[in-house]
Amino acid sequence: MSQKHPVIAVTGSSGAGTSTVKNSFEHIFRREKLNVTVVEGDSFHRYDREAMKNAVADSEKSGGRAISHFGPEANEFEKLEALFKEYGETGSGMTRLYLHNEEEAAPYNQKPGTFTPWKSIGPGTDLLFYEGLHGGVTSDTADVSKYVDLLVGVVPIVNLEWIQKIHRDTSARGYSAEAVTQTILRRMHDYVHYITPQFSRTHINFQRVPTVDTSNPFIAREIPSLDESMVVIRFRDYKNVDFPFLLNMIHDSFMSRPNTMVVPGGKMGLAIELILTPLILDLAAKSKQ
Repeated sequence: MSQKHPVIAVTGSSGAGTSTVKNSFEHIFRREKLNVTVVEGDSFHRYDREAMKNAVADSEKSGGRAISHFGPEANEFEKLEALFKEYGETGSGMTRLYLHNEEEAAPYNQKPGTFTPWKSIGPGTDLLFYEGLHGGVTSDTADVSKYVDLLVGVVPIVNLEWIQKIHRDTSARGYSAEAVTQTILRRMHDYVHYITPQFSRTHINFQRVPTVDTSNPFIAREIPSLDESMVVIRFRDYKNVDFPFLLNMIHDSFMSRPNTMVVPGGKMGLAIELILTPLILDLAAKSKQ
């Protein structure tokens, strides 16, 4: 970790309210006039879209464990670790973009589902902000988490995560419900071994919990909204948290454990900004000393 060039990572998967999280961080960076280099987790996939389909098919044909975007076989964990390490030391490092759709790909004259060339981060940024699946991952060959100054977990309960994936992949990507269910099963080993352990390494976790019935996610007709949810916030270093201030500022919030508070889902963005702004400012101030 580095005081000179801080690294902030938000790690988590779909269904947690990722757009709310991204907007909250953008508000903080804009309001505090911070020059931030943003890194997307998809940029460190090992394969482009077409090559990934072939790699998955090959792994299934071989009879072994199928690879997934959750695990090390389909990701460049070593390069992500190297980026965080180099940025902390020098304020630079190598990154690229993954072009998800036609709109993102058009300026680069490339096909959707491909990567832009690797390039070096320019000088003068205040911090690096990572958002993706693996901001705190460890494997046999890499430990990304040890180079992160502030690691934030944003995760839904697993049934909500599955509902989100099923709805997104069937409505926006044209997959059948059966195909999405097979993907969930194929990724389960990597989810258990590489995704969930990260949330024991985070400084703060925001976990979204629906207040409606999600007991069978495979037949759910709608994704529970933020207003139909509560957000459980767990602090690793809770002794330095001003809980009375947070409870006073966030209406209908309460403490469930000495290190855990619960807020209404609609207040998730406010909670993120109130909790993380002073931590981010502290990192920025130390980097300029």
